[in-house]
Amino acid sequence: MAQLSVGGLTKRFGGIVALQDVSFDVNEGEILGLIGPNGAGKTTVFNCISRFYDADSGAISFAGVNLLRLAPHRIVGVGIARTFQNVLLFKGMTVLENVLVGQHSRTGSGLLGGLLPVRRRAREDAERARPPLEILDWLGLADLRDLPAAGLPFGLQKRVEIARALAANPRLILLDEPAGGLSHEELADLASLIQAMRRDLEVTVLLVEHNMELVMGISDRVCVLNFGSKIADGTPEQVRHNPAVIEAYLGQALAEG
Repeated sequence: MAQLSVGGLTKRFGGIVALQDVSFDVNEGEILGLIGPNGAGKTTVFNCISRFYDADSGAISFAGVNLLRLAPHRIVGVGIARTFQNVLLFKGMTVLENVLVGQHSRTGSGLLGGLLPVRRRAREDAERARPPLEILDWLGLADLRDLPAAGLPFGLQKRVEIARALAANPRLILLDEPAGGLSHEELADLASLIQAMRRDLEVTVLLVEHNMELVMGISDRVCVLNFGSKIADGTPEQVRHNPAVIEAYLGQALAEG
């Protein structure tokens, strides 16, 4: 069942078409990889879902709620959280304080008082919410909770950012290039972490990532963008051997690997 539906999404910046009639669904409990070359429009999709950008046309709905009618600060209230390409932590705060910010963004979001289904979902979310310290422990960060976020190695800062997103108690998490700058060992840990989010926390994952080994290894389905248009959507194996994808981005080596 589709939890997030993107239909006919188009976004222009002046004369540049960043997205052209992009449509895809993310099913509840799924890990969907969103891939494509630099400039393909992947982060623009995230920014439209998060309401950082206004779409020129199209539709985005999540659990029956029209996201295009919401202000950006309302998005977390319906159950969507995200991370960013460049780690955006409050580096003057401790690890725990950063995670508490994520929890506050969820509880203080307002929640569209006029929509009964959203109110009901809010009550359900409150019942399943996890305390910040439990999240830190689950991520192996509990011993670091009182340390300044700015002093942590880059890989741990990325994990703190994920903890902050999870503290918002999302049903869908948008991960924007979480593997960037990580070591090989950290990549393996990240793959396990994303799979555990889905398995243990029952969080749906939409993943933008350039690391093909990670995407193909953990995604249930993969959606491919090129020059702002969708060119493929299917299982990793289907996408791996799709001629349009091979030509546009991935290269013959992936099809043979």
